Amino acid sequence: MKKYYKMTIAGCERELPICEIDEHLDIAGFVMLGDVEITEKAAAALLAKCPEHDVVFTAETKGIPLSYEMARQGCRHYIVARKSVKAYMRDPIHAELKSITTDHLQELYLAEDDYKGLDGKRVLIVDDVISTGESLSAMERLVRQFGGNIVGRACVLAEGDAKDRDDIIYLEPLPLFHK
Repeated sequence: MKKYYKMTIAGCERELPICEIDEHLDIAGFVMLGDVEITEKAAAALLAKCPEHDVVFTAETKGIPLSYEMARQGCRHYIVARKSVKAYMRDPIHAELKSITTDHLQELYLAEDDYKGLDGKRVLIVDDVISTGESLSAMERLVRQFGGNIVGRACVLAEGDAKDRDDIIYLEPLPLFHK
């Protein structure tokens, strides 16, 4: 029988499936992809808490709809760090990371057209969930490498100890489930 964790996020009630990470840890799986209601409401709620910014910056994939919606409602510009090099990308650069939900080392890539757009800009880094902070750190390295000024770090859910960080803006805490 599948277990769920029930919570309210930006006024939306959701049941998140409990997913096994390893023999010691389960997490509640939060996926915004395809959920227009929570994407729109979470974007508005986060924008109300975030500092002024020129660009929203996220990593592929689950942060994309949130970043798009935040940019649509706010600054009108967002950049996505990709998980692989695409044919259209000129002079890509990358940063490595290890995520709690992925069993291998990952890389985030930015094309020249994107990283040139960071210089001197006020950048708001956005993700759906911040847990260990590895994705966040990789995005920060990319932004700083190209002269962006990080004015905030925002997510919908702060998972586990991330809720105790004073350098992120989030809507709700999300517990880890230790076995």
